[in-house]
Amino acid sequence: MTAAARRIWGLMYRHLALYRSSWPRLLELAYWPVLGMCIWGFTATFLTGRLGTGAAIAASALLGGVLLWEVCLRSQMGMAISFLEEMWSRNLGHVFVSPLRPWELVAALIAMSFIRMVIGVAPAILLAWVFYAFNLFALGPILVLFFVNLMTMGWWVALGVVSLILRHGAGAEPLAWSVLFGLAPFSAVFYPVAVLPAALQPVALALPSAHVFEGMRGVLTDGIVQWNHLLWAFGLNLVWLGLATLLFARQFRQARIRGALLSIGE
Repeated sequence: MTAAARRIWGLMYRHLALYRSSWPRLLELAYWPVLGMCIWGFTATFLTGRLGTGAAIAASALLGGVLLWEVCLRSQMGMAISFLEEMWSRNLGHVFVSPLRPWELVAALIAMSFIRMVIGVAPAILLAWVFYAFNLFALGPILVLFFVNLMTMGWWVALGVVSLILRHGAGAEPLAWSVLFGLAPFSAVFYPVAVLPAALQPVALALPSAHVFEGMRGVLTDGIVQWNHLLWAFGLNLVWLGLATLLFARQFRQARIRGALLSIGE
């Protein structure tokens, strides 16, 4: 194992040890995805029972949207909250006294985000299959590309949030929970982009998530993979990830100059 890999693993192990010794933390990871699946699953069951076959397709799109949105949301919150835990414990100064580089911190946060996402979303996927007979994996191998795009979006949103916290301190903490919810109306999770007002459609199409959910509905309703949407999602993710990385690098450098890494949690 290289020195960089050891440092990344060391930071990851610090978070994994917290979850190993605290079952409430593990329970909290799965609580919100499972609760959301229960609410929307019963709603889909009601619609299917009342409206018949046509509603069954809509219900599948609804449940698929819920599960895939949780992938994005848990990825973003997993990364942002892992950073906040370092801040709350006044650990950032200690961490960067070591040879840890900023990119290694980001790599560790991304790895923890992936682990937290899997732990949180897997029970909801199982619940959808057992209770509502909805198998997300029936989408086929294309599901992997959906996951990759939504996780990447979660990461660059989280990187932007972390940058704002480095700039504005504890006052920016609520953004860790609110930013992605603010993007949800434009992400076309439960409805096509076409239903949005014409002025808002370009905003939606600038988000990778809108293209993922348009593609998901294409697979569920027509059985067709809309590769144009996937290409747009990958391209937009690269652009937004690049911008978020530049913002993080700038704000991290400024935080070091101001000494904010030692006082940011105060």
